[in-house]
This record gives sequence, structure tokens and C-alpha cells, in this order.
Amino acid sequence: MRDLSSVDLNLLVTLDLLLETRSVREAARRAHVTPSAMSHTLGRLRDLLGDPVLVRAGRGMVATARAEALAEPVRAVLADASRVLAPASFDPAALTRRFRLVSTDHVSTILVGDLEARLTREAPGVDLDVVPLQPETLEELRRGGVDAAIGVFPDAPPELRATALFDDRFVTVCRVDHPRVGPDLPLDRYLTERHLLVSPRGTPVGRVDRELAAMGSTRRVALTFPSFLSALWHVPQSDALLTVSARLVAAVRPRIPVQVLATPLDLPRYTLVLLWAPRLEGSPEDAWFRSLVRSVAAGLGPIG
Repeated sequence: MRDLSSVDLNLLVTLDLLLETRSVREAARRAHVTPSAMSHTLGRLRDLLGDPVLVRAGRGMVATARAEALAEPVRAVLADASRVLAPASFDPAALTRRFRLVSTDHVSTILVGDLEARLTREAPGVDLDVVPLQPETLEELRRGGVDAAIGVFPDAPPELRATALFDDRFVTVCRVDHPRVGPDLPLDRYLTERHLLVSPRGTPVGRVDRELAAMGSTRRVALTFPSFLSALWHVPQSDALLTVSARLVAAVRPRIPVQVLATPLDLPRYTLVLLWAPRLEGSPEDAWFRSLVRSVAAGLGPIG
């Protein structure tokens, strides 16, 4: 057995970074050192392990078989060390840190006001960046670019941790004086009207369109928006319909006058979840932040 007193255990931190990023440059950025310093540390790791650790593969790098086998044990050792070295008590009021939270403007409108109020009262040294949901969000969680994400993630990889925050449902809205649509909205009228759609990627297909396709029907999506709020702001000046979150409509209706209608489709409720990477499990700061998000979400209450 190797004498640990002769080993720089900081090399395990570097090994974890290199195995997670598969990049000397990215690992150097995350560790706040130069690429040259990270290359030197990789050389020390190779000497220590008697293994190349990372090898060139085309334009990138891949881990060796031995390095792959070490990934989980190293992560477990670091998590245990983090728990051992964590302060006996954690005081949010003394914390100075910036968290990065991914969400849509739907979630931000519903949650972030109350979340900021709680942060101001309980952790005045904490700042928050709310980052838009992107196709690369799950990879950002893995790499450590963001601390947590809120949304609907049916295809989230199983290694990410998740907890349910709140349920929501769909309603359809239109302008108050719409010439053809009233409180009783039949499906045939719904299908003949023009529609607005929130689509960050700009594709005119959403949950409603997939449900209609399963029924053998379609609707006309006349205009797509990159955000929920921009679509809702447009409703009072358009004859088009918008099918969107009931919680969001309730939150903005005092400022955006719209007529709220029952959507004439059997659309099930959906659940917004909080996602984070398993590498953050041992961090008391991140655990506290996630518990705060859960507490704020619980305060929303049930959706009618």
C-alpha cells in the first residue's frame, strides 16, 4: 500500500477535473490556473499512476481505461473529504457567493421575486444569476457551468439529481375583445384560429402540436416567440390564441389584460423539477440553496 504522506492529495482534485472535462484547457480554466500549469500537473499524475490518464483522440482527448475506472472512486473520495472538512455549522447569513440558476422566464416570473426576497433576508451576501434554458443546459450542469436548473426535463440523464418543485397546467388566452372567441371555446374554433407559440429554438412545434398530431389534427402557428412574457405581451394586440402556463397567466394578468379560456384539449398537468449534478451533493452551500428554492416553490401552493 502506498504511503499517503508522500502523495500530494490535491492531485485527486485535478484528476477529477481532467476526467470530467477531458480537456487540459477547460480543467485549467475551472481550476483558475494556466494551461501550462495544468499540463505540468497532468504530468505529475501520469508519473504517480504510471498511466497516461488522457490521450489524444482526433481533435479532443479521451480517458484511458484505468483513468475511467478511477473516476467514480476518486469522486467518492473527494465527496467524503468535503463532508469531513465541511464546517460543523453553516450560516447562510455569513455566506458570500454567486449562484447560477437556469430557468425559463416562465419559472423566473413565478419564483425569482420571492427567491430574491428570501436571499435578501437570509443571505444578504449571496448574489444570483438567472441563466436562460438552452439545449446545452444538461451538459452545463455536468461541467459545473451552472449550479442548478429548473424546468421540464423528460430526457434528463439518470446520473443527475432531481426533485419535484411544483405542478402547472395549460390554459388558453386571447385578447379580451376577441371578435370570434368567448369563454366557451370548442375544439373546432380553437383549430381554425391562428396561434402564438413560445419556442426558444424557433421551431413552430410544441406540446399542443404533438397532442394534436396524435389526434390526426393540426393548428396554424402564425408566430413564434423566444420567451413566454414576450408572447403574453403580444396577446392583447392580436387575434391569435396562446396556450400557456396557468401559473404564469395568473402572475401577469394584473398587468396584461387577457381573456382566460379552458383549452379544449385533454392536456395533462406537468411538473417542474429542480436538477443538479451529483458532484454538488457534499456541498452545504449548494444544499442550502436548493432547500431555499424548494421552500419558495412550496409557497406557491396547489394550482387550481
